[in-house]
Amino acid sequence: MIQDILSKIESRLAESGVKDESKAELLTLLGTLKSEVAELSKTHGDAAQSIAGFTQVSTHEATRETPNPELIAHSLKGLSASVEDFKTTHPQLVDIVNRICTTLSNLGI
Repeated sequence: MIQDILSKIESRLAESGVKDESKAELLTLLGTLKSEVAELSKTHGDAAQSIAGFTQVSTHEATRETPNPELIAHSLKGLSASVEDFKTTHPQLVDIVNRICTTLSNLGI
């Protein structure tokens, strides 16, 4: 189910009007996120599901035809919070999520 969510995000990005450079960066980050979340799901299934869900919502909000900055901010805050407890045990996961948050927040600039 988690991998399905991440695949749907990739499809949404591929079909979006996001600039090619940002799209390529996000797709690369999502590829890394897939493997990190798959590893995390072995021991923390609920947390992995939350990360995938917040990534989906954040991507949706950032790539809407008319983005709502407030909704983007709320979804990105949730995404960042979803990895907060894994700073020491899964630092690469936290780094990837932070990079996704930064890239998504910069789409509207």
